[in-house]
Amino acid sequence: MLPPGWGLLWLGLVLGSTYVSLGSCNLASNSKDALNVLLIIVDDLRPSLGCYGDKLIRSPNIDQLASHSLLFWNAFAQQAVCAPSRVSFLTGRRPDTTRLYDFNSYWRAHAGNFSTIPQYFKENGYVTMSVGKVFHPGISSNHSDDSPYSWSVPPYHPSSEKYENTKTCRGPDGELHANLLCPVDVADVPEGTLPDKQSTEQAIRLLEKMTSSASPFFLAVGYHKPHIPFRYPKEFQKLYPLENITLAPDPQVPAGLPPVAYNPWMDIRQREDVKALNLSVPYGPIPVDFQRKIRQSYFASVSYLDTQVGHLLSSLDDLHLANNTIVAFTSDHGWALGEHGEWAKYSNFDITTRVPLMFYVPGRTAPLPEAGKKLFPYIDPFDSSELMEPGRRAEDLVELVSLFPTLAGLAGLRVPPRCPVPSFHVELCREGQSLGKHFRPHDLEEDPALHGDPRESIAYSQYPRPADSPQWNSDKPSLKDIKVMGYSIRTIDYRFTVWVGFSPHEFLANFSDVHAGELYFVDSDPLQDHNMYNDTQGEDLPRLLAP
Repeated sequence: MLPPGWGLLWLGLVLGSTYVSLGSCNLASNSKDALNVLLIIVDDLRPSLGCYGDKLIRSPNIDQLASHSLLFWNAFAQQAVCAPSRVSFLTGRRPDTTRLYDFNSYWRAHAGNFSTIPQYFKENGYVTMSVGKVFHPGISSNHSDDSPYSWSVPPYHPSSEKYENTKTCRGPDGELHANLLCPVDVADVPEGTLPDKQSTEQAIRLLEKMTSSASPFFLAVGYHKPHIPFRYPKEFQKLYPLENITLAPDPQVPAGLPPVAYNPWMDIRQREDVKALNLSVPYGPIPVDFQRKIRQSYFASVSYLDTQVGHLLSSLDDLHLANNTIVAFTSDHGWALGEHGEWAKYSNFDITTRVPLMFYVPGRTAPLPEAGKKLFPYIDPFDSSELMEPGRRAEDLVELVSLFPTLAGLAGLRVPPRCPVPSFHVELCREGQSLGKHFRPHDLEEDPALHGDPRESIAYSQYPRPADSPQWNSDKPSLKDIKVMGYSIRTIDYRFTVWVGFSPHEFLANFSDVHAGELYFVDSDPLQDHNMYNDTQGEDLPRLLAP
């Protein structure tokens, strides 16, 4: 049995992998020249964006941000579900340290009184503000979005949030339903607005107030879409005619997938329109025409989200904040749209763990805007289909736990020290590596000594299960029900996952109790459909996987 916090470390050691020190950039700052921070967190957004090479998606405003940013092509979340992922990257600790694998505990009481990113900025003289879904609401943030520790002012939640899962979706029968697919006429919904519109408006109001502040600000804005239900202004459907929507390239459950690795997407099965399909559980496929409609609504939700990001970023220009505000953009995890026969997150596959991650740093990732010119003019996705390339692109595999040290370093604050193992007694430290080396000036980029070998970069993820086969609670098991933990390591060449016995009472992983394994070679199997684990039994895995 391994002690708490050692599960992923063991996985790295058994494969012969090593951490690479990425360093940090420390910029001298004081209250008058400190950079502000705008952190944009999106819910369930996989890298289905133009700047990530998706030619179907209309995301011109996010693409424009990417054109002025350093974009990380291979960024990964540490657990593909909302609350554990957000607590992980906002504290800079892995789920085995926060001990949050579900939605039902508060890390300060349950694991340790760990500092958060906004708390650290607040303690260093920043005014910290939260809008929308930043921490996950409920027990996992102490029913307070971690106030007052993390925020200088009470967090804002849009009043229309409470209608997200109610009967506000008009079906073909003319009646209102609680559907998965929910294109709406905004004028007809309760309060005549949607949560993300309200969040954008509130964030802009806060930015306006901060223009007269003597203190720098840290503003986190959390958007709901494209999280289910897909409730968005119906006009965005026009961007994605059904005849242009293709199915997932691998819509079947892989033959070699161990049952413990499959998630039965129980949450969308509860939606009225999906329930009416009478699908068999757990592997029954969704009809092809409905698959296209799901994908259409996800993509439409992304374009709706893009307009909100566009209005928010445009306000930075209008308020003359673009030349002294760092903008970081990411998601808590991805989402499967039929890949592997799945329609959810809740797994260790790339499709659910890979996320967009980009940083705009004034004067470093892009030149400062000239007087009178806008860096982020709003772009209407209905008027523009031109794809914009990222300003700079990093190929190394990186993790969301790197967000804490990276933002601290970019803002000129002292980067918190690396955590010891275990670190439950240490309030301020970070388990992620700073990505500071990637922000060195352009004229140093050609020096190979400043760049590590991408083959040495690694990303860890994990996911719990209640049993070895799909159950009603396989997607979101409560802590007491977790019996198996899937620890996964992603390198540039492969993804290796081992499913082992786990004690939820002692938080112990037993790596001598192996339930199943997965091994996918990315070059020959980029979609991760062919599990080679059983073909390697009895062989020397470290030797086999060596580059």
